[in-house]
Amino acid sequence: MLTTIATVLAGLIGAGIIVIGARVFWAPRAAVGFGIPDTPTEDRVFQAWLSVKGVRDIASGVFVFVLVVAATPRVLGWFMLAAAGIPVGDALIVLRGNGPKAAAYGIHGATAAVMLAVGALLLLS
Repeated sequence: MLTTIATVLAGLIGAGIIVIGARVFWAPRAAVGFGIPDTPTEDRVFQAWLSVKGVRDIASGVFVFVLVVAATPRVLGWFMLAAAGIPVGDALIVLRGNGPKAAAYGIHGATAAVMLAVGALLLLS
């Protein structure tokens, strides 16, 4: 039962990151929510870099689904623990850029905490 719940949560995280990645293509202004002040969403060069981020986010979400389908819960758990480094890095980027602490801790930090919890649940189940 615990394995099923943790696997579903991992799938929801994967789906969420796919949506976040895809949003850069239809709503680049959403990048402001990342937490970096003065995000130049109208700048074409920035939009190109944002597209790179979007593709990588989509691929990261797909990786989760591949592991949900083809791997053991233990492998998925290790992946979730390792992937939690991404939102930790995002939080550090926001803090280094003098972004709002609410975004750094409330968005990125909370995401990392959930990913760590899901990874731990998968490893312990």
